[in-house]
Amino acid sequence: MRLHHLSVTAFGPFVDTAEVDFDALSDAGLFLLSGATGSGKSSVLDAVCFALYGAVPGDRQDAGRLRSDQAPAGLVPQATLDVSLSGRRFRIVRSPAWDRPKKRGDGMTREQARVAVSERAGDEWIHLTSRLDEAGDLLSGLLGMNLDQFCQVALLPQGHFQAFLRAKPDERQRLLAKLFRTGRFERVEAWLRDHRLALRRTSDAHATTVGDLVSRLSEAAGRPAPDELSGLATTAEGTLAPWARCVRDEAEARCRAAATEVVAATAADVQARAGAVAARELAAARSRVVAAAETIEQLERRQAAHAADVARLERARLADGVRPLARLADERAELLAHAESRAAASSAAAAPGGFDADDLAAEIRRLTDQAASLTSLLPAERRLAELREQAAADAGRLRSLAADAELAAAEEESLTSVVHELENAAVAADAAVRDLPAAEAVAAGLRRALDAHASLAAVVADRDAVHVEHAAARAQVVDLREELLDLRERRIAGMAAELAGSLAVGDDCPVCGSTDHPHPARPAALHPDGAAERRAQRAVDDAQAVELALHLRVRELDAAFTAARAETADSDPQHAALELDAAELELAGLRAAASARDATHARLAEARARTAALADERVRRQVRTTELTTGLAHVRHQAAELETSVAAARGEHPELGAVVAELETRREALRSVQADLAAADAARRSSAEAETALVHAALEAGFASPADARAAELRPDAVAELDARVLDHRTAMRSAREVLDEPEAWSLLTTPPPDVDALDAAARAAAEALERCRAADEVARQTDARVQGLAEQLAAALAAWSPVRRDLAVATTVSAFAEGKAPDNRWQMRLSAYVLAFRLSQVVAAANARLAGMSDQRYSLEHVGRRGARELRGGLSLVVRDDWSGESRDPATLSGGETFVVSLALALGLADVVTHEAGGADLQTLFVDEGFGSLDAETLDDVLDILDSLRENGRAVGVVSHVAEMRDRIPTQLVVGKSRSGSTLRVAG
Repeated sequence: MRLHHLSVTAFGPFVDTAEVDFDALSDAGLFLLSGATGSGKSSVLDAVCFALYGAVPGDRQDAGRLRSDQAPAGLVPQATLDVSLSGRRFRIVRSPAWDRPKKRGDGMTREQARVAVSERAGDEWIHLTSRLDEAGDLLSGLLGMNLDQFCQVALLPQGHFQAFLRAKPDERQRLLAKLFRTGRFERVEAWLRDHRLALRRTSDAHATTVGDLVSRLSEAAGRPAPDELSGLATTAEGTLAPWARCVRDEAEARCRAAATEVVAATAADVQARAGAVAARELAAARSRVVAAAETIEQLERRQAAHAADVARLERARLADGVRPLARLADERAELLAHAESRAAASSAAAAPGGFDADDLAAEIRRLTDQAASLTSLLPAERRLAELREQAAADAGRLRSLAADAELAAAEEESLTSVVHELENAAVAADAAVRDLPAAEAVAAGLRRALDAHASLAAVVADRDAVHVEHAAARAQVVDLREELLDLRERRIAGMAAELAGSLAVGDDCPVCGSTDHPHPARPAALHPDGAAERRAQRAVDDAQAVELALHLRVRELDAAFTAARAETADSDPQHAALELDAAELELAGLRAAASARDATHARLAEARARTAALADERVRRQVRTTELTTGLAHVRHQAAELETSVAAARGEHPELGAVVAELETRREALRSVQADLAAADAARRSSAEAETALVHAALEAGFASPADARAAELRPDAVAELDARVLDHRTAMRSAREVLDEPEAWSLLTTPPPDVDALDAAARAAAEALERCRAADEVARQTDARVQGLAEQLAAALAAWSPVRRDLAVATTVSAFAEGKAPDNRWQMRLSAYVLAFRLSQVVAAANARLAGMSDQRYSLEHVGRRGARELRGGLSLVVRDDWSGESRDPATLSGGETFVVSLALALGLADVVTHEAGGADLQTLFVDEGFGSLDAETLDDVLDILDSLRENGRAVGVVSHVAEMRDRIPTQLVVGKSRSGSTLRVAG
């Protein structure tokens, strides 16, 4: 990966567009990213990470504030990066999610994150994708590492590598796991643990099943379970199998004994049942013969009543043949009486005096003809009513037209004056529109002049104040530098005492090499140490940053003063204010007239259109009045003609419809009388015919008269009852005689009856004994079947449980070993920790290769495999070996400068190993962020030599620092400047 060009807009502290030419910086190989504290040095690295991954390192991503707070409301935050990845040139343009003002209305709306990735092909850029997920997959695949690995490899982060050196083992494990992607080993540990727990649950389930089967088998057989049931997991096969076989044998023996008892009880039951059946059959046959003899005796005593029933039944059946004609004669007589009554009533209602049939027909014909002639005049009467309504409506319309004509004439007269006034107003508005631009230009020029005068006064005041502050800052820098030089001289003078203070008994003297220190130097009362020198150096650096910021502010105010003086050279503020007031007054009048121009023209057009519409309406109204006058005269003439003919036909009635209705009512009443008289004649003839047929039918059936036949009739239910009584008598007599005619009838009558109750009691006792034996046999067979089935299930459950117990033992051993809990795991180290420990040993080896040169062959890192004091599992502890003393110590005992040197070496080693882990990604641009202020000059030279060695194979190394001494040692610099209006970027050197 090589960076070529970076451009950021409205990103972090960069308000305007800031650009970085990394190609120019890469030519030097080693360059410095410098600037005051808070100017935005780290934001440059954030922009690189954001362009590549869409995120920034550390807590700044969680804050979610990538857009500059000082940027204009509508300016889009954006980072553009030209970069080479795997030999291909790409341009990445990214924008974070941000809130912009709504285009319509008030408030803010959310703009989502965007990306555009293009690849260079020749002299053209070819667009590849605008999707966030596709861009992430493409760039991550080309880089070969995720954001955490990139930040650890390409951007050695500010303070993070010192935190890694002094981190607790569990914190170091989380970071290494994230960098080296050892999650698969943690998943192996989790799988082994879950597999062990699953087998444990399966084994417990098998144990529960076996225990349940043992309990059920004990209950079914009525035999207690083995005493060793509590040790079921270890003694299952050795105890339960013999016990189950014994239970099965006992159940089979009980089943065979019960079957023998059932056979004996069955034979006794068959014998008792046969004796009872024979006795019941003999008793039933004897009872049947005795009952037949008694029945014949009873039937012979009621023989006379039976003969009378037969005679009555014969006469009732003959009368049934005459009954329909009798019913018909009765119905015809009732119809005749009803028809005669109805005819008399209708005749009395229509003509109380009476009339004959011929007069009735003639009267009906006369009424029909009269109604027809009057009906023909009904349309004329309806037309007369319509003509009267039309005449009244036309008269009303004529009156309405006259009123409308008066109102329209008055409106037309008033519109004439309105149109004249609007035409004059429109001419004045057009003139105002033409003059408005010139008046606005004059007012704008006067306002600019007044603003320039006001700005000049403010700039003069700010410039004087900042000049004073800048002079004071320069003086303070000089004073602080003198204090720093004085402090260094005093420290150098007392360096012997400082070296003596670091000596230990038996250690070599760093000056002479002796192990004997008879008279070590003692420090003076106010002798400065390294911490005091560093505080003084930080004070000088801070004062220089303030002085630089004030110097840039002075240059800005001088340029603003020159521009303001140029704008106010030829004008007087008081005269310009008076002219501006007059111009504003004139401009307000022109704007008011111009703003009303469209409304005036619109009102003029409406007035003219209304005048033309009123003229058209006047012509149409005159034509309509003429049409209505002519039509009204015609309608009145037609109405007069129809009135004469209709009045003659109507007579004294108000309407012809009433006359016609009265005639129709009279005609319908006469027709009803005519129909009732005809119906009475027909009913009279029908009744006579039915009576004649009834007399003939009664004589033919053997009756003397119809009255005799009616007397012999019986109801249907009485006939059915009589017929059933006769039939029952004959059937009972015949059945009884058949029984007495049988051969054994006489012998049965003379045989004494058997004792059926005693034989039945003996049969019931035998049956109950058989049922008890069968129930006992069924219970024995069911018990045997259940015992056999449960025994087989128990054998199968034991067979299924055995391999699960073996697998559980293996899984428990392997899982405990992988978790570092097994006795065989000598280091008590988890599998994932073992892998990380191997990676950490590689990191330590790579770090020591550089640490030797940076620490003058004094320090080296050691990876400790045993478990540390703060570590639950071993494998991730680090100690620092001091080769001058031969002792190893905790990294927390190092001084600030030593901690930085060791941490930087560790970070570079970690970067090398992570790069190799990520597939050997070629990183042509590398950044180291901060920490150099704690180094002395000699150590700083060693560190810079190591960093300078990283430039091999064309690699560019950027060092991020605000230390002034670094600006002297690294000539090529990317300077980040800060001001109230935002930070800027420039290349120096």
